[in-house]
Amino acid sequence: MKSIKNHSTDVVVIGSGAAGLSLALSLANHCHVTVISKGALKEGSTLYAQGGIAAVFDKKNDSIESHVEDTLAAGAGLCDRDAVHYTASNAKNCLKWLIEQGVPFDMEFDSKGKERYHLTREGGHSHRRILHAADATGKAVQTTLVSQVQAHGNITILEQYNAIDLISDKSAPERRIHGVYVFNREKDQVETISAKFVALATGGASKVYLYTSNPDVSSGDGIAMAWRAGCKVANMEFNQFHPTSLYHPELQNFLITEAMRGEGALLKRPDGTRFMPDFDEREELAPRDIVARAIDYEMKRLGANCVYLDISHKDKDFIIEHFPTIYAKCLSVGLDITKEAIPVVPAAHYTCGGVMTDFNGKTDIDNLYAVGEVAYTGLHGANRMASNSLLECIVFAHAAAKDILTKIKSSPTPPELPEWDESRVSDSDEEVVITHNWHELRLFMWDYVGIVRSTKRLERALRRVELLQQEIQEYYAHFRVSNNLLELRNLVQVAELIIRSALARKESRGLHYTIDYPKQSQDPKPTILIP
Repeated sequence: MKSIKNHSTDVVVIGSGAAGLSLALSLANHCHVTVISKGALKEGSTLYAQGGIAAVFDKKNDSIESHVEDTLAAGAGLCDRDAVHYTASNAKNCLKWLIEQGVPFDMEFDSKGKERYHLTREGGHSHRRILHAADATGKAVQTTLVSQVQAHGNITILEQYNAIDLISDKSAPERRIHGVYVFNREKDQVETISAKFVALATGGASKVYLYTSNPDVSSGDGIAMAWRAGCKVANMEFNQFHPTSLYHPELQNFLITEAMRGEGALLKRPDGTRFMPDFDEREELAPRDIVARAIDYEMKRLGANCVYLDISHKDKDFIIEHFPTIYAKCLSVGLDITKEAIPVVPAAHYTCGGVMTDFNGKTDIDNLYAVGEVAYTGLHGANRMASNSLLECIVFAHAAAKDILTKIKSSPTPPELPEWDESRVSDSDEEVVITHNWHELRLFMWDYVGIVRSTKRLERALRRVELLQQEIQEYYAHFRVSNNLLELRNLVQVAELIIRSALARKESRGLHYTIDYPKQSQDPKPTILIP
């Protein structure tokens, strides 16, 4: 058996997107930080975020209270007002921090020739308040933060590592997290990391669905690990489906930013007629849940494979300047968006629920934090408003760092951690089991737990997921771990949480729409699940 390597650090951050890297950089001048990246450091959902980050920079025409009210409206009555106000109030300072790190947000000149940040608008926003770097904001943020992390001498980076499970002291009166088991994919061995604090920044779980805009790493790892450790989760039924993912066999999972609709793009049926005016007075700028359901309805009504997003009525230079990434990507498959409409379909995009935390990113287990899409802070409610996601990452990363630094000097050294036991497992000769279960899980989640739901479909999905859990747990108990096995184990756990949460909500609200309970309840509350 290969030797097991033991790591020790002050804080281990699991995840290397905007949340994880911002947290690491905010801590590293005061303590040692180890960042765990499941793939390459630059990979993850942040890299693919297109639209931008919301913050009030135009005080003359906009206000923090307006940002708050827009977010509350998009959240369909389930946002925590205090969480929304906290986030919006800290937005500008956090954007300034990103600017200090070197993120190159787009600039423009005002009527007096003075340079200022170019602000765009997306669905649900009543004003232009979104800073962006063309149509590749996530790439600009991720690239900048990666370069800063790599240059910092107090940050250790472990790439190609899967987190397996959190390690807690079960004998203590109050449960505390003291580290994490990780799978070193390059050496094919399990290792331990001992830490005073552990932060989950693993992103969401959209890979649980057959069609998603997310990269392969979005497999709900942090949510599943936190649940197994004993953390409460909330609002897992609210899975956001981005309305406009490119429908093309050669460019699957490619997102068409909502900012395109903010700049005048129109949604059309295959015959070229518009349909959003039939569904909402805000038309193409309605919140994502409304737009996604409208597209889903039209596709099913017409038996169409897709609908179309058309910005070709705008000036060619304007389109290329504002959406260079989308223009180039579409052109690579023979689609000129300056002359023709873009075929689009909805795709699973964002997990609005997650591990419950306070405003410092702290979970209900000592020494454990959760930041970004993995967490439930109360910001998003029943539907996330565009460009609030990267904002949440930065705001709560800073809050978590501040809280950790107040405790780290007095925090005791973790106890010696038990090594990973592989004495009763063997190498698998049945990888087909993982492949089959993987496909089945994602297919029935798409069919039964998608944009439109019913109690019958959800109950059918619950029966299937319980059988899959038994099979996967038996497989996990007998064979050595692998990347695919660990992701499947986490996805099937997250799927169960989504289904149970959806069954518990006897109403339609935001991203959760069920034909059996089409109306909203008068007293909405978060759906909280306790292990």
